[in-house]
Amino acid sequence: MTQQQKKQEPEIPSLTRTQVLVAMGVTAIMLWLVAKLWLRLGSFSVMSWHWHEKELLLGVGLGLTITGMSGLAYQLSPAYRRSADFYLEMVLTPLVLPDLIWLGLLPGLSEELLFRGVMLPAFGLGHLAVIVSSVCFGVLHLSGAQQWPYVVWATIIGLILGYSALLSGNLLVPIVAHILTNLVSSYLWKTAQSSQSSI
Repeated sequence: MTQQQKKQEPEIPSLTRTQVLVAMGVTAIMLWLVAKLWLRLGSFSVMSWHWHEKELLLGVGLGLTITGMSGLAYQLSPAYRRSADFYLEMVLTPLVLPDLIWLGLLPGLSEELLFRGVMLPAFGLGHLAVIVSSVCFGVLHLSGAQQWPYVVWATIIGLILGYSALLSGNLLVPIVAHILTNLVSSYLWKTAQSSQSSI
């Protein structure tokens, strides 16, 4: 890597485990509050979700598919790999393995409530609703000016999750997919980094 390339890459902020966990908790609460306020002010209902084995399995399959797609994008796109590494290193490095449960649950529940559960019905449960909510979801993942590949990827994932909610009519599908994707992807990245550092 040349000196010029090193200068262009953003410096990864050094966060503590407590800072990351608190930031996840505060972000989840803020998203939940925005969703509740929007529901109170709007004339629509949150997208329903109900426990059904078929939709649960669909969410699991979708989560594993998204994880596989992310792994493929990570291998094939250097721009996405740099962007993902920046984001994941900032968030995952200070965490220990049990913390990954929170990384799965907090964003998986709060982001799906707002971006699919509230935004989709607020914007009419159609293609425009999926596109708008997906772009907003992508922008939420912007952690720096040079992080656009991660934002693009998050927007694509938002489209997949949005259409899964729209087509199934059950918010459980994107919730399960989101939680599983976060859990598996973060576990694989964290264990890969641990094995590299022990070599």
